[in-house]
Amino acid sequence: MVRFFMNARQAIKTALSSTQSVLGSYVGDLSDADLLVRPVPDANHIAWQLGHLISAEVMLLAKNIPQAAYPELPAGFKDRHSKAASTSDSPKGFGTKGEYMDLFTKVRNATIAALEKLTDADLDKPTVGDMAKFAPTLGSLILLQSNHTLMHAGQFTVVRRKLGKPVLF
Repeated sequence: MVRFFMNARQAIKTALSSTQSVLGSYVGDLSDADLLVRPVPDANHIAWQLGHLISAEVMLLAKNIPQAAYPELPAGFKDRHSKAASTSDSPKGFGTKGEYMDLFTKVRNATIAALEKLTDADLDKPTVGDMAKFAPTLGSLILLQSNHTLMHAGQFTVVRRKLGKPVLF
């Protein structure tokens, strides 16, 4: 029997990649209009959540991994996906599924590329910013991106049920 031992970077990369795959599965058969469906009044729709995930990953990690090469977000993107914008019922300013998934993929790929250049010692460095109390080290902050993605993807399942889509997992 061959044994394979992961290091921390490999484990975090696996988590980032697998949650990206789950998210892609949950939105795969949804239309652009489906992304704007709220499971209940005032709950966040999937379009807002996708934009929030993209914005949060760039915002949280770029200041903690300065060498990370994140794509520039479209003008006004962060504001359109802010907490204040989460209750807007106007479809104006929200993107298409293709736009969100393309940008999410670029951001996640940038995170993984930055992760692969880090050392074990880098993962133990303290984080800066508001999230430091939740994720005190760089390794825990990067892993938090995976957890954050999965938490929101879990919310997508309620919209999928409302739309009569098949259960995937």
